[in-house]
Amino acid sequence: MSHKPTLHLRDRARKAIKDEPMRKAVQKAVDRLSGNREKAQTELPSWDDWREQGKRIRKHTVDHLDYYLGQLSESVRNKGGHIHFAQTAEEARRVIIDICKKNNGKLVAKSKSMVTEEIHLNPALEKEGMEVIETDLAEYILQLAGETPSHIIVPAIHKNRYQIAELFSKVAGKKIEPDTPALTAFARQTLRQKFMQADIGITGCNFAIADTGAISLVTNEGNARLTASLPKVLISVMGMERVLPTFDDLEVILSLLPRHATGQKLTSYISVVNAPRKENEKDGAEEFHLVIVDNGRSRLLADEEFRQALHCTRCGACFNVCPVYRQIGGHAYGSVYGGPIGAVITPFLEDDFDFWGELSYATTLCAACSSVCSVKIPLHDLLIKIRRKRIELGFTHPLERVGFNMWRRFFKLPGRYKFAMKMASIGQIPLVKDGYIRSGPPPLSGWTNSRYLPAAAKKTFREIWHEKYE
Repeated sequence: MSHKPTLHLRDRARKAIKDEPMRKAVQKAVDRLSGNREKAQTELPSWDDWREQGKRIRKHTVDHLDYYLGQLSESVRNKGGHIHFAQTAEEARRVIIDICKKNNGKLVAKSKSMVTEEIHLNPALEKEGMEVIETDLAEYILQLAGETPSHIIVPAIHKNRYQIAELFSKVAGKKIEPDTPALTAFARQTLRQKFMQADIGITGCNFAIADTGAISLVTNEGNARLTASLPKVLISVMGMERVLPTFDDLEVILSLLPRHATGQKLTSYISVVNAPRKENEKDGAEEFHLVIVDNGRSRLLADEEFRQALHCTRCGACFNVCPVYRQIGGHAYGSVYGGPIGAVITPFLEDDFDFWGELSYATTLCAACSSVCSVKIPLHDLLIKIRRKRIELGFTHPLERVGFNMWRRFFKLPGRYKFAMKMASIGQIPLVKDGYIRSGPPPLSGWTNSRYLPAAAKKTFREIWHEKYE
């Protein structure tokens, strides 16, 4: 099942830049989120020490992932739950479909889960005749719009309230006012019935706790708690790196995650799912399944340079400060995971550095993403290394290879270098205006379409030096 965009990254970006409502909505939202994060930073003493501790916890866990996954599996089984390991997206879909069919599932209630987006679960369930309802407000909006998330924390960040009201009005068959109380009231009324009727509940997993087998869900809505509590069968889907050794480690991560994501000290709901309910318990699922998904993560784990990308807490802070993301939004990336972290992990998850490696060029390399990462992943370094890897694999444009071969030939000898600079100074004359090249033929136009290129000086530094001092 191919989900590769038909348009090239440049074309997707060009299309996004023309979408003014989307750009305004994204820029307004990321400015607010970044401001909240900066305020939260001043309120937490020893901010950098917390980040350093988070980094140590995630590094230790990922470096010993086999041990902690084994411990997690044993803990879940000991409490009556079921563990399923899925190497690929196709295998994960098949496992989940089989569980639903076995339990005669007709209506599936889902809470927000990026991994289920990654494995394209909804279309697969619907193909089997099941009704799937997204219960997270933003995900419900996107389901109605037939779109995918454009932000890892705020999936519908690109939508404004007028667009949402239009979607809701179509469903309601009447006008829904474009204000927050009216929109949330409609969603609450619509979704509440689905919770009560659902046969199967499917959630993601922020982090699983290895020594207890518990699953933590971090949300700002009560939908995940209802999804995990009301249906008779609960399926939690997690990427295999989403595990922590103990609740003490979770405490550290949950001090970092909401502050980096939205600027909150804590999110509104932190839910812990602890296996199927016992006979004396009044709520909770009667049957619990944990589906642990690889889907390319082993490739990241095996690469010592890129393994640290698995440390990610999915806080989304790198999205909020990225100057490229704020201009093109999430959909232009073409991947489930956009932003700087998506540009790093997607080539590994898809096992395709030719097509998806292009995402490493959707960045200014300003290092803002690295400076705000909750666990200090050096994202800008990894983006450079993705570019290097593409070159080593031979995935560069033939014209680029010719250009750099010419550069190597001319610049390694002083005489050739002087000749090249003289030719550039003469050849640029028709293109120069007021000291800048404002437009040029391909491939130069790739630069001058969005910025001015300083003209080569008429005299080189060496020539000026000789004239003045010799």
